Amino acid sequence: MDLLIDIGNTNLRWATHDPEVPAPAGEGPLLGPVAGVHHHGALPIDLLAAWDQLDPPARVLVGNVGGNDLADHLARATRSLWGIEPSFAVPQARALGVRVAYAEPMRLGVDRWLALIAAHHQGPGAALIVDAGTAITYDLLLADGQHLGGLILPGVHLMRETLLGRTRIPPVSGPTDPDPGAPWATDTATAISGASLQAPAALAERLWGQLCDQVGDSPRLILTGGDAESLAPLIHVPAHIQPALVLQGLALAF
Repeated sequence: MDLLIDIGNTNLRWATHDPEVPAPAGEGPLLGPVAGVHHHGALPIDLLAAWDQLDPPARVLVGNVGGNDLADHLARATRSLWGIEPSFAVPQARALGVRVAYAEPMRLGVDRWLALIAAHHQGPGAALIVDAGTAITYDLLLADGQHLGGLILPGVHLMRETLLGRTRIPPVSGPTDPDPGAPWATDTATAISGASLQAPAALAERLWGQLCDQVGDSPRLILTGGDAESLAPLIHVPAHIQPALVLQGLALAF
């Protein structure tokens, strides 16, 4: 078994994967149960305790956007636990049928690259991938694997925190999650939280429509990341939530 690790800006998630088990047609690689923690720039004790209970993996495969310090902490932990040096995924211009739009592929976050790989192998057809985490990324992918590029917004909680931190809006209790069926808010807390969800949902619909016009068909809309469940009810086109998309791309990339 391989141990797959997705290190984001805020969270670290992992799952096991048997590379000998083929993925069902039209689906991503089959993974074991996905678990996760807030990492706060280090490896929490409860994470190390959980990994200590695992059978020693054959490989440790990592997608990391959490920074070099966290990568160093991880490498020390895997060497200590299992005597294994982790392998870190690196974005490539062309790999596994995906062609990255960036002139410098290394500037594309490895999580975005892995999500593109997973989405392409799930196919068929074009896809818009929305990863709603600390930042919200949007990537457009044609059926032939050509990445068109993407956009990045602050994440839902980052939008809320920035607004309250950079204005004279009085502190509010919450923000409370809005009713998805109510477009207007009648208190400040719900106005802030509602807009922080409506804005990225509206951008997803806009980009999906533009991609639809370009390809002449209805592309897949794939949602992943910690806030995918919160965005989904506000997006009025068919969307598929795939929480393990980056981990599935990691399983394919090695």
